[in-house]
Amino acid sequence: MKKVKLGLLPKLQIHWNRKSVDSAESGREVLPDGRIKYWIRHDTLKGIHPRMLVWWFQHLEGDIEYEGGVYNRYHVWHPEDHVHVSYEKRKPDGSVGPGAELRIVEYLGRQKSYLVNVVSPIEKLDEDGFIHNPRLNGILPIARMEYSFKETAHGTRYENCLLVGWKGFSFKLMRPLFEFLFFDKKHGLAWIKHNIEEVGQFERFLPGLYRKENENIR
Repeated sequence: MKKVKLGLLPKLQIHWNRKSVDSAESGREVLPDGRIKYWIRHDTLKGIHPRMLVWWFQHLEGDIEYEGGVYNRYHVWHPEDHVHVSYEKRKPDGSVGPGAELRIVEYLGRQKSYLVNVVSPIEKLDEDGFIHNPRLNGILPIARMEYSFKETAHGTRYENCLLVGWKGFSFKLMRPLFEFLFFDKKHGLAWIKHNIEEVGQFERFLPGLYRKENENIR
């Protein structure tokens, strides 16, 4: 795993589309297989199409011109919490899709105790959705991230969920201790808030970035 400097970045002093938690439906539930599910049904993303979202997750690295300045595009996606993203591994042809791996560093709610520092293999990435599986230290599977995209007359219906833990009796037994030590309900609610904020920000920057970098695509 590539070494990345940890630590909060200064907040970007830019305008962003910071949606509130109550702009979406969300919740927490314990699944029959023992895992904990945090889920979100976002407000419709106006002016955003599934093809843009696929392209975005394939092009997370790099900068963006925004409000007269040039900034890291991952930082613009969440101007307070995001620190670093890169492709730890690409497909043999250099593209990004199933078989590639993301490296993600962020602090949910800018809280140092809520550090996300994972390598996450990509399982699925197409216009129906995105699935990746965060691994602690690049090895230990700790969660599963599932996104779904559905085009509507006004934009995209975007839903996602975070599945914490692993299937089976061992996690059912360990769940109270796991939540106490690693990922309690407050942590999960911080993830929901963070995710609603970053997804809402798509409306602010993604259509322009997509058009600029795909001038010949309609």
